Amino acid sequence: MIKRLISQSIKEKLFKGKVILIMGARQVGKTTLLKTFFQDDSSVYWLNGDELDVQSLFENINAQRLKSIFADKKCVIIDEAQRIKDIGLKLKIIADQIPDIQLIATGSSSFDLANKVNEPLTGRKWEYIMYPLSFAEMVKQNGLLEEKRLIPQRLIYGYYPDTINHLGGEKEVLKLLSDSYLYKDILIWEQIKKPEKLLKLLQALAFQIGSQVSYSELGQICSLDTKTIEKYIVLLEQCFVIFRLGSFSRNLRNELKFSRKIYFYDNGIRNSIISDFSFVENRSDIGALWENFLVAERKKVLAYNNLYTNTWFWRTTEQKEIDYIEESDGQIQAFEFKWNPEAKYKIPKQFTLKYPDACVKIITPNNMEEFLF
Repeated sequence: MIKRLISQSIKEKLFKGKVILIMGARQVGKTTLLKTFFQDDSSVYWLNGDELDVQSLFENINAQRLKSIFADKKCVIIDEAQRIKDIGLKLKIIADQIPDIQLIATGSSSFDLANKVNEPLTGRKWEYIMYPLSFAEMVKQNGLLEEKRLIPQRLIYGYYPDTINHLGGEKEVLKLLSDSYLYKDILIWEQIKKPEKLLKLLQALAFQIGSQVSYSELGQICSLDTKTIEKYIVLLEQCFVIFRLGSFSRNLRNELKFSRKIYFYDNGIRNSIISDFSFVENRSDIGALWENFLVAERKKVLAYNNLYTNTWFWRTTEQKEIDYIEESDGQIQAFEFKWNPEAKYKIPKQFTLKYPDACVKIITPNNMEEFLF
């Protein structure tokens, strides 16, 4: 079994008097992780918020009934807790009235679980985001040399656990994920009448990874108004399908401001949405795939190592560009991503003049571990 980087941090927080929230897209392994902690433990009470009788259980619930239901259990786990109405208040009742129980809730959509939990549980929770498997985790499993050899496959099929565990069946796994699981919460909670519009938006975003995104242009492609496009993008982000990267600016006149790129958390999902699983050697979008892979993997590195860093891309109106910028404690680091290690790249003069102390690195398959550890 692959050891998740997040597991030790969560384990250290168990039975310390706070609710533990674990969020992340469906099928990233949240339940599997918890089962490694509590396998065959009869003192753990498991509930699945996707089940109607569990949702009914929490309607008009009170502390006395909960105590009788949980009886002598030492831990209560609520999977997909975002499906339960007013879940934040329900968690607060349990935490307040049954303090000896370790309460753990998982959710695959932060737009419901997190927003409705944060206020009631202020100061009473530990919160984690769990992503698909990471390069660092797979290096622990396979060794650095072998995992780097597998990068062409990872660029196509990504890092969802089921794709790793079903060699040869990756396409079927990814199609099932993208068709049945990832948008489930959006379609339920937002009651989207025309899911084909959502798919069209995702396809448009998939073709634009690594490029600036215009909401008005996306609206024209999808026949939706700009406000609806923005709403759908926020929902997709809160379901951990995509994430946004803003533009870096320190008031240089020709630096782009309020611009954005959008990336997918997983390359396999991106490729599934456009139904393109062709080999890297045959792809015209290999540069964009490499960029999406590195930015998504770096996001995992920052999260799992508790590194508090501002992240952007940099571009000017003259189309001078640097793929990725980080700023931490006043230090700027800039990264350019090149799939071909022999590709020539010249750092834009405008950037070096404006930010002379910035450290600039080019990341290729040859030195990717410097960026992802």
